Parts: sequence; C-alpha cells; structure tokens
Amino acid sequence: MMFSTRFFGALVAVILSVGAMQAQKYGHLNLGNAVAMMPETKAADAELEAFQKQMVAKGEEMAKKFQENYNKLVQDAQTGTFPPAALKKREEELVKERDAILKYEQEIEAAVQKKREELLKPIFDKVEKAIDEVAKENGYQLVFDSSIFNTLLFAQDQDDLMPLVKAKLGIQ
Repeated sequence: MMFSTRFFGALVAVILSVGAMQAQKYGHLNLGNAVAMMPETKAADAELEAFQKQMVAKGEEMAKKFQENYNKLVQDAQTGTFPPAALKKREEELVKERDAILKYEQEIEAAVQKKREELLKPIFDKVEKAIDEVAKENGYQLVFDSSIFNTLLFAQDQDDLMPLVKAKLGIQ
C-alpha cells in the first residue's frame, strides 16, 4: 500500500508540473524592427550620418594634403636641386603623415561606433521597457527576439507582441 501512495503522489506532482508548464505563455517580436520603427531612430540615423560625414571630411582633407606633399616631393626629387638628406627628411615626414591618416581612419570607426551606441541606447531602453510592460500586462513568462538568427524554432502569429509594443510606444 505504501508503494501505491508514493506512486500516486509522484503522478500528481507530474500532472501538476505539466499543467503549470502548459499555462506558461511565450511571445516573440523582432527587436530590430521595433527599434527601426521608432521616430527617434530616424533622427539618430541622421545625426550619426552628419557626424560621420564631418569626420570623413577631415580625413579627406588630411589625404589631400598628403597627396599634395607627396607630389611636391616627387617633383623636387626629379629636379635634382634638393640634397638627398633633405629629401629623406621629407620622406620621413610623409611616412608620419600617412601613419596619422591611417590612425585617424581607425579613430573614425571607433568614434562612429561609440556615437551609434550613445544615440541608440535610449531608444533600445525605451523599446525594452515597453516590451517588459506588455509582457507583464499580458502574462508572458518569456519573450523571444525573432531578429536573431536561429534562436526561435516555433512561433505562432497570435503570439507576436509587435502590435502591442507598437501601441505601447504610440507607433502606427
């Protein structure tokens, strides 16, 4: 009799845990699309583009000056009127100038990435807050980001939270 009571208790525990698992609610949305729909994203993209153009313009000026200095060095070398030591010194200056341009290109990449993160972080925070609120208000235990490849194996259309998050954010 003791064995059957334990078995019955285990069976009840399994049935209750299966019932609890079935009651869990999961949802999904494409986080990238939600952020892209935000009006603030268009403004951030425009600001980032202007920032990048400004930095690239400075780099182009540096490259133009380098090209002019290089052409002048070649021209002076061809005339034969400059001593070899003076030409060597100018070559070394050109190498430093070229290295400065290469370093600046790397700085542009880092600065643009930092600016992008600075501009998009408040937008992501706002969208994530809306997702949290929608999930809590509608009883979702988990919400998957369907924009990340291979992280979502199955999703029913009725569980797409995009319409609810858009409404929470005031996006049409």
